[in-house]
Amino acid sequence: MRSPAERLQAFAPVAAPDARVLILGSMPGEASLAAQQYYAHPRNAFWPIMGALLGFDAALPYVARLTCLTRSGIAMWDVLAACRRSGSLDSAIEADSIEPNDFTAFLRDHTGVRGVLFNGGAAEMLFRRQVLPSLPDEFAVLPCTRLPSTSPAHAAKGFGEKCAAWRIALCEAGIAVGCGNRQA
Repeated sequence: MRSPAERLQAFAPVAAPDARVLILGSMPGEASLAAQQYYAHPRNAFWPIMGALLGFDAALPYVARLTCLTRSGIAMWDVLAACRRSGSLDSAIEADSIEPNDFTAFLRDHTGVRGVLFNGGAAEMLFRRQVLPSLPDEFAVLPCTRLPSTSPAHAAKGFGEKCAAWRIALCEAGIAVGCGNRQA
């Protein structure tokens, strides 16, 4: 008999008042929850990609990496505020336990957000099913783009391919990107 999954609580959003794009994950994985940091798994490509595109060292202290994101106009959050899940895989999220974050309040407080970027298919699916139907029309029309997941569980695309897709999406969202220290 399987033991019941633990109820998990997500993090607060990372956002400056002038954010222009919102990057959404689904729910932090075990490594992130243990470290209390977004994308803390050492093999997750999120920070190396952001560092390469925004021109900062992905090994900077966590608070410094967050500052680099927010100064670039990027906000970061997860679709879910809480859920039950065994392990880190999105496929293990128990459907009856899903509690989405309050995106109406977030978008009312961050009126400069002009687009949403999903870090993988699970974040997009959860947003479209759990959030989009209840969003006011003014927010439901925001352009949304699914990008390759930076998770180590999604190894079908390499770093260069993922970085190229993220570069295009950030550029289209009006975020100044470059090559940084890593070749992408």
